[in-house]
Amino acid sequence: MVISEKVIDSVVTHQFDSANDALNIHKSVEISGFGKFYFNEKKAIKTMEKYSSQKDMYETVLADPTTSDVKRANVQVRLANLLISIKTLKPKIDESKTDI
Repeated sequence: MVISEKVIDSVVTHQFDSANDALNIHKSVEISGFGKFYFNEKKAIKTMEKYSSQKDMYETVLADPTTSDVKRANVQVRLANLLISIKTLKPKIDESKTDI
């Protein structure tokens, strides 16, 4: 059987995108041959709390006028990456359980 790599890639991508969508909606998904996967909401809430404290720390460092330019640039990159992580995780957590 000869199947192009492009077709295989699109099928696999579609399957995992669908599994990710189902995990977002139902908090669990079972993939035959791989197992059952769960979204751990308690761990996600703890992670969001950690992200919140890191965000506050980074903003404090950026607000400090004595921070060097090199450190400020590094912190800005870290803060940008952290904000992306928060934006990704936040919709997955029940909004009533977090203050972020």
